[in-house]
Amino acid sequence: MDITALSGLQTGTLDSIKSVTTANQETGTQSDVFGSLLDSAINNLNDTNSYIADANEEQIKLAMGETDNTHDLTIAMQKATTALQYTVAVRDKVLVAYKEIINMQI
Repeated sequence: MDITALSGLQTGTLDSIKSVTTANQETGTQSDVFGSLLDSAINNLNDTNSYIADANEEQIKLAMGETDNTHDLTIAMQKATTALQYTVAVRDKVLVAYKEIINMQI
């Protein structure tokens, strides 16, 4: 399962967001902080996708009889589950922060 498809973001979209933010960076610490935050979020999504792909690959190997090692499958599934839970938790916190910012009265 590709988690970027779940959130409606494609890899091209993430790359275009990253290129726009790096092209429009101001010389200051605020843009550096945002850029590093965006980079870490993109890396988190890519890592999660790779863990999920590895788990799917291990499932396919076990189903086709190419391996009898259920230990590798269990580890891959746990890594994918933990990474996905972490990504969802971070997304939820970002949405809560966004809603708080939107509801601020100036």
